[in-house]
Amino acid sequence: MIAIIDYDAGNLKSVEKAFLLLGHEILVTRDSSEIVEAEKIVLPGVGSFGEAMNNLDHLGLVDTIKTAVHKGIPFLGICLGLHLLFEKSEEAPGIEGLSLLEGEILRIPLQEGLKIPHMGWNSLDVKQGSKLFDGIETAPYVYFVHSYYLKAADENIVSASTQYSTHIHASVEKNNLFACQFHPEKSSTVGLKMLSNFADL
Repeated sequence: MIAIIDYDAGNLKSVEKAFLLLGHEILVTRDSSEIVEAEKIVLPGVGSFGEAMNNLDHLGLVDTIKTAVHKGIPFLGICLGLHLLFEKSEEAPGIEGLSLLEGEILRIPLQEGLKIPHMGWNSLDVKQGSKLFDGIETAPYVYFVHSYYLKAADENIVSASTQYSTHIHASVEKNNLFACQFHPEKSSTVGLKMLSNFADL
C-alpha cells in the first residue's frame, strides 16, 4: 500500500493516477495511523512553502512524517514535497521546514530570456547508482513547474541536477528519503519508470 499524504496542497490526483496506472494500491489519507503503517509514502504538492507547513502542522502531520521517516519507510517528496523536507525557504522567511534533510530553498535568479516560474522540460545530469533513476537513459528529460529551487547542504545526497538560470539540485536520495523538484507523474515514460522504481524499493 502506497499512502499519498493529503494536506490540501494540490496535485494529489495526478500522482494517484500515475501509481494506479502502474497497478499499485493507493491510499490518499491524512490519518496518522494509516500513514505510519503504509509500505511507501508520497508527499506531493504545489503551492507555497509557508501555507504547506501550516497545513501539515494544523493537521498534526509534522510528527507523523518524522516518525514514518525514522521508521525507515521509503518516502518520496515531489515538487513542494521536496522543499518541505529541508530546513527553510526564501519563500517563507522564519518558517521552519521539516528539517529531515539539510539545505535551503532559494528563489530562481532572474536571467534575461528565461521565464520564472520555470515551466517545461529540462534534461537532467543523473548520478550513477541512483535508485530512482535505475534503468533510465542518460540525460532524461523531465517536466518542471517551479519558482524556487533546492540548494542541498550535502552534495552527496544529490542524485540529479539541472541548469536553469542557476545550478539546481533536482533530485535527492538519502537512506529511505527520496525527493524530486520536477513532476515524475507528468514526465511521460521516464517519470512512470521513476515512480515504478520507488514503488519497488
